[in-house]
Amino acid sequence: MRVVFMGTPAFAVPSLRALLDAEFDVAAVCTQPDRPSGRGNRMTPCPVKALAVERDVPVLQFERIRRQEGLDALFALAPDLLVTAAFGQILSQRILDIPKHGTVNVHASLLPKYRGPAPINWCIINGETMTGVTTMMTDAGIDTGDILMRREIEIGPDETAGELSQRLSVLGADLLLETLHRIGMGNCPRVPQDHMRATSHSILSKELGRVDWTQHAARIENLVRGVNPWPGAYAEMTDGRTLKLWKARAVNGHGVPGSTLCADAKRGLVIACGDGALAITELQAPGARRMAASDYLLGHMPAFKEPS
Repeated sequence: MRVVFMGTPAFAVPSLRALLDAEFDVAAVCTQPDRPSGRGNRMTPCPVKALAVERDVPVLQFERIRRQEGLDALFALAPDLLVTAAFGQILSQRILDIPKHGTVNVHASLLPKYRGPAPINWCIINGETMTGVTTMMTDAGIDTGDILMRREIEIGPDETAGELSQRLSVLGADLLLETLHRIGMGNCPRVPQDHMRATSHSILSKELGRVDWTQHAARIENLVRGVNPWPGAYAEMTDGRTLKLWKARAVNGHGVPGSTLCADAKRGLVIACGDGALAITELQAPGARRMAASDYLLGHMPAFKEPS
């Protein structure tokens, strides 16, 4: 089966590797253009492109694959199937009509819940304890196509979005191979989604990571986990600077939201919330490295800006 793979971030890498290792005829990889990255703002290829180059697979990069140049390139490749995983662009109906076997997408949620961008982050932010991956047939909507197969896993109580993404990426690759095998055998299930049960959330923004101390401590803990590693949770201090919060847990405590209940190297850093308190265990000051809160408290006494 002749396949064109479309994906961009690290989540998509195991799926591409699985296709290549299973000796599918991967005619090309489509991915997002290189972007500036790091302190030097150097143009950096995405993880999927890096693997494709390593494995000598032709790479196509379009700002908008829906435009004519993207259509022409895909027509010329004449794929039997498109496979997508966190590609980052919406495919037009004209593109979806190119492959004779359609387009299979690997999505990091249990559809129809958490359609759209950042499903891994949002399920943690919302306090979910279970999630999974879904393979689906892509249609002109956003994650609205028929469900092919699903696999469910438990979210660890301290698991971050980055850690969960890595686990789901491996699970998604395994499920993709099983799905394609069953498509080839002609016995792959295909079930329309129940749109009444669908949920979706917005893309991530840096502002999303701002801590609101009036919220429940458990909600803030979930936020810290859900935006790790990007965009990262942060709290404003009275001197105008911000502290990034990398690890934290909800604990018992009571006080004015944003007030410091405890701040010493032995007992840690505990901040009052709207309900309960938050023990910050790992943080990062501006221009500094990530460190344990106990190490930070050896030389600093942070005062957080309380909600007005």
